[in-house]
Amino acid sequence: MWLTWRAAVQRALYGPDGFYLRERPAGHFRTSVHAGPAFAGAVLRLLRRTDASLGRPPAIDLVDLGSGDGLLASRVLAAAPPDLAERLRVTAVDLSSRPAGVDPRVTWAAELPERVTGLVFANEWLDDIPLDVAELTPSGPRLVLVDPSTGDERPGPEPEPGDLAWLERWWPLRHPGERAEIGRPRDEAWAGVIGRLVRGTAVTADYAHRAGHRPPFGTLTGFRGGAVVPAVPDGSCDITAHVALDACAAAGERAGATETRLTTQREALRELGVTGARPPLALAGTDPAEYVRALGRASQEAELIDPAGLGDFGWLAQLRL
Repeated sequence: MWLTWRAAVQRALYGPDGFYLRERPAGHFRTSVHAGPAFAGAVLRLLRRTDASLGRPPAIDLVDLGSGDGLLASRVLAAAPPDLAERLRVTAVDLSSRPAGVDPRVTWAAELPERVTGLVFANEWLDDIPLDVAELTPSGPRLVLVDPSTGDERPGPEPEPGDLAWLERWWPLRHPGERAEIGRPRDEAWAGVIGRLVRGTAVTADYAHRAGHRPPFGTLTGFRGGAVVPAVPDGSCDITAHVALDACAAAGERAGATETRLTTQREALRELGVTGARPPLALAGTDPAEYVRALGRASQEAELIDPAGLGDFGWLAQLRL
C-alpha cells in the first residue's frame, strides 16, 4: 500500500494502536522537560510575566500542549507561589491517556480549551504533526509516496494548489532531487492555538529552520528507545520533522497575534534567568550541600542552553493582549 507521508505518519503515530497512543515520549527521546526542573522553573517565570502583563486576573490558564507524561504541568504547578497557584487553571493536552502520578489539580484533555487566558506552552509538539513530503522532479514538484511497512518511496501526484503556493513562499525547490516538507498543517495547527488565545502568550519550542537555511533533502527522522532509527512509518517508532517556525509565525499573525518573537531556546532561556553559571567555589567550604545542589542546577541549565544541543531549538513566542 502506497500512502503520502502525511497519511502514513498520521496512522503510525495516532491511528489505532499508534505510537503516541501506547508510548510515553520519555522512553524514546530526551526533551528539555526531562533535563531537570530548571526548564519548568523558566516556564514558571514566563507564566508570572504573563500574569503580570494581564493585570493578575482572578483566573489564569497554563496549557501544556503535547504534554506527554504531564511532567512540565505538574512541576510548574508544584513550584508556583500560593498567590498564583490558587488562581491557576492547569490543562495538560495530549491524545494519550492520563499517566499515573500527575498532580490531581491538572486537567487532562485531548484538545486545547476553547478559550485561554494565560500561557500556552508547546514543547516539541509541532514536529510531530504529520506533513507531506515533496520532491522536485523533471516534471515539477511531486508528492513522495511511502510504503508504511518498509519505508520504500516512489513519486506520486502533484501537490494541491495550496501546498504548491506554500512551497513557493516558504520552501522553494530549485534543483531536481531537492525535497521539502510541506508545513501547511503545522501553520494551521499553530493558527488554531492563537485563535483560542483570548489574552496572553503562546510559545512553541522545537527543532526548527528558517527560510534561506532549509535542509535540501528534508529532516524526516525516526526515534526509538533513545536512538535515531530509519523513518519507517510502521508504528514502531516516533517520526518527526523539523519545523518551519517562520511560516508558523506568519500564520499566527494572520490568526490574531499582536506581537511575535522568533529566537533560539538559548537566547529565550537566558532572558528567563537560565544561565548555566557555576556556583562560587567558596560556597563548597561554607555550605557543601547547597554547593552540590547549585552545581546540579548549573549542569541542568547548561544542557538546556547548549548551542550544539537543546539551546539550538527554535522558540516562537506570540502574544495576544
